[in-house]
Amino acid sequence: MKIKSRLTAVLAMVAVAGISLATPALATSTASSASAPFCGIYWGSQSKPGNSAFSPAIVKDVRTGQHACYDRLVIDIHDGPVGRWTANYSEAAPWCFMARGGANLIIGVSNAVEPAPDGLHSTAVDDFYEATDVTAYRTFRQVRETDFSPDNGVLYALGVRARLPFRVFTLYGPGSDSRLVIDVAHKW
Repeated sequence: MKIKSRLTAVLAMVAVAGISLATPALATSTASSASAPFCGIYWGSQSKPGNSAFSPAIVKDVRTGQHACYDRLVIDIHDGPVGRWTANYSEAAPWCFMARGGANLIIGVSNAVEPAPDGLHSTAVDDFYEATDVTAYRTFRQVRETDFSPDNGVLYALGVRARLPFRVFTLYGPGSDSRLVIDVAHKW
């Protein structure tokens, strides 16, 4: 009986030692996976066309934001719906429609646009070369207003790090305003 008790005690100590040695690695693995967000992105990088028609609602603002899994571009529309929109990567666009980065996402919005007093850009942006400041963004490299027409809409070139998955959707509100949202993933 004594030998069996000693053997059980030794096996118990070995088991405890094994668990204590494995636990830090398990804790480190769990902590690192807990700090990294699960993105579950399945958007793809193919062209995404919207279905609506031209809207007389005015493009009011262009802004950007950073999220854990993607960078976001928002085009604010004042007093009405988002008009027809398109979003697609372009490798063959003329240089005047390109932005800094490894890939260019061209976004067209068919909403009314108010020209700035100098006539070089719309009132939605202060500088058509740098529509918003995306310095230190993980995916975005430049947002440019490349073309606009008060009656046909506006075209933006979104320079991104590489050709990455993206999604486009509209949001309504607050009030009668609406927004076109473009999210570009940080990775595949």
